Amino acid sequence: MKKILLFLFCLTLTTTVFAQTFTFNMRHNDNGTNYTVSIDVSQKRITAKRSNSTEFSCSFYSHNINNNVIGLALTNSYSVPMTPNGSSYFLLTQGGAIIVKLTNGNEYPLITNNSSDFSSKYNQLAQALNSPSTPTNNNSSSSNRTFNVNGVSFTMVYVQGGTFTMGATSEQGSDAYSDEKPTHSVTLSSYMIGQTEVTQALWQAVMGNNPSRFTGDSRRPVEMVSWDDCQEFLRKLNSLTGQRFRLPTEAEWEFAARGGNKSNHYKYSGSKNIGDVAWYYHNSSSTTHPVGKLQPNELGIYDMSGNVYEWCSDWYGGNYYSSSPSNNPQGPSSGSFRVLRGGSWFDDTRYCRVSFRFYDYPVNRYFSIGLRLAF
Repeated sequence: MKKILLFLFCLTLTTTVFAQTFTFNMRHNDNGTNYTVSIDVSQKRITAKRSNSTEFSCSFYSHNINNNVIGLALTNSYSVPMTPNGSSYFLLTQGGAIIVKLTNGNEYPLITNNSSDFSSKYNQLAQALNSPSTPTNNNSSSSNRTFNVNGVSFTMVYVQGGTFTMGATSEQGSDAYSDEKPTHSVTLSSYMIGQTEVTQALWQAVMGNNPSRFTGDSRRPVEMVSWDDCQEFLRKLNSLTGQRFRLPTEAEWEFAARGGNKSNHYKYSGSKNIGDVAWYYHNSSSTTHPVGKLQPNELGIYDMSGNVYEWCSDWYGGNYYSSSPSNNPQGPSSGSFRVLRGGSWFDDTRYCRVSFRFYDYPVNRYFSIGLRLAF
C-alpha cells in the first residue's frame, strides 16, 4: 500500500523504484545557494526550488542516457520561457552534478550535497525513464479520444505498447538506405497518435493563421511549418486543451505507421500497394489532399505514407540505429537536423516507405512538410 500511495501521489523518492518523482538536494557551484530539484517522470515535469520558492518549472518531452549522463529535452515553462531548440537543456551526471541552461540566459551549475544519495537516485531515475511501463503521458485511456478546439475536432488513436523490429526489415527490400540499418528490436510504452495529420483548420483554430501553400480546403494537411513553428503550435494547443500534446518520437512514428501490434508487415503504411494508402508523386496531381480520403492502416490511422512529411521530436543521427536504446528510444541527445517521416505528395514510392528516414533543419519550411500529434 505504501508503494501504491507513493506512485499515486508522486511523493519524494526514498528507496523504492516504484516512485515517479525523484528529488535531489543540490547547491549552486558558484554561490553555494541550496536548491531542491524534483523530476516527476509520470508528468514529465522538472521543478527547482530555492528557499521554498520556485526558481523555475518546466516540462520535458524526451530523454537520452549516454556515457553516465541523463539529458532531458525541455519543452516549455510555467515561469521561465524555454524552447527545445538546443538553447536550453537539463543534464544530470552520475558523478553528482545537475547542469541547467534556460533560454533567458540563466545557468544553474548545481552539485550534490550527498553523493551516495544522488548516485542511488540517478540510477533509479535512469531505470524509470527507460522502463516500458513508465507512463509517457497523463492519458490512461485504452480507446481513441476526440478533442475540439475552437470548433475544430480531431481524433487521437490509442497505440498499445509493444515490441517491434525497427528499420530496414525484409519487405523494404533494396529500397532501404544505410541509415535504416541495422534493424533492431524496440519496445515502446503505450501512447496516442493523431488519426490524421494536423489539418489547416486545426492550425488556424490554434494559431489564428494558415501558412500553407495549398489552400482551398481546410481539411488538407497544414504545411510550410518548421519544427520550431510546431513547438509554438504545441504550446498554444496545450494551453487551450490542458493536455500534453507533442510530436511523436521517431520510434513511435514508425511503430504506428507499421500498424503497431496489429501489423501486417506492409512496405507502406497500411498496404503493399502504395496507391491504396498514399498521395505521392504519381497520383497527387502535384498538390496535397484532404486527410483521411484513402485507406487507413491496421490501427485506423491515415496518410502515414505520403501527403506531407511529418516532423518527429528526435534529432537525426545517421548511425543512431547502431547504438539506439531498446526501450523507448528518444533519438540522439543533440544534432543539427530533426527527423522527418512518411514521404509526401512530391515523392516517389521509395520515400513513402514506413522505414524511410529523412531530416531537415528545424527552422526550415517547405510545402511538403507538416506534422502529426502524439501524447
